[in-house]
Amino acid sequence: MVTRVRYLKKEHVAYVTLDRPAVLNALDLRTHEELAEVWDDVEADDGVRVAVLTGAGDRAFSVGQDLRERAALDRAGAAPTTFGSRGQPGWPRLTERFGLTKPVLARVNGYALGGGFELALACDIVVAAEHAEFGLPEVRLGLVPGAGGAFRLARQIPLKTAMGHLLTGRRMGAAAAYRLGLVNDVVPYAELDACVAGWTDDLVRAAPLAVRAVKEATLRSLDMPLPEAFTADHPAERRRMASRDAVEGPRAFAERREPRWEGR
Repeated sequence: MVTRVRYLKKEHVAYVTLDRPAVLNALDLRTHEELAEVWDDVEADDGVRVAVLTGAGDRAFSVGQDLRERAALDRAGAAPTTFGSRGQPGWPRLTERFGLTKPVLARVNGYALGGGFELALACDIVVAAEHAEFGLPEVRLGLVPGAGGAFRLARQIPLKTAMGHLLTGRRMGAAAAYRLGLVNDVVPYAELDACVAGWTDDLVRAAPLAVRAVKEATLRSLDMPLPEAFTADHPAERRRMASRDAVEGPRAFAERREPRWEGR
């Protein structure tokens, strides 16, 4: 069976590659099904500390929904898509996996459009090649950015700027995305993998349970009043507090050695 996603785990890093370069890594329903299995495994495997999401080839991260498949589904009388993917293959997709505690880094080379941009917006860290382009062209197609683009973009950049892109489908280059804070690093294509490796090295060096606790607490508290954020129950933090790693970090510092994280 032809697979749409390549999945490799190496040295605590899960590499997830959308593998449909002939169609610029467009996301069909089978791709979403395969991705759901991947994200389930990423979360379940305590040996995985960070995931890197990218697209195959040198032209695109992903151009989003496979519109040829969508047109065929429309002809067959399928229900139209809207916000969210509940009930659709691959649910919950990355864009709706609000409880995913492992950090996900997007390696963006080329186009990140529509659902591809929405995947990047759902990642914790984004590294882009200088020629990368981002955009949500759905309104030009009679659609809406239903995988969270309408919601996340307006939360991650100034509202007027977000509305300008959402209502027109205009694209932005990597440099503009960096200025707006949507991208952590922009580098020449030749340096893209080295930049990604620098991030993954730092993430793997950090205590895995602490990373998970920080991610969970940060994202869950975004809409909380500050006093409530301090007193809210964060399950990943409870796990960190009860772990051997919580003791290992200070002990390693006092003994002037590198910590040996167990992740439990």
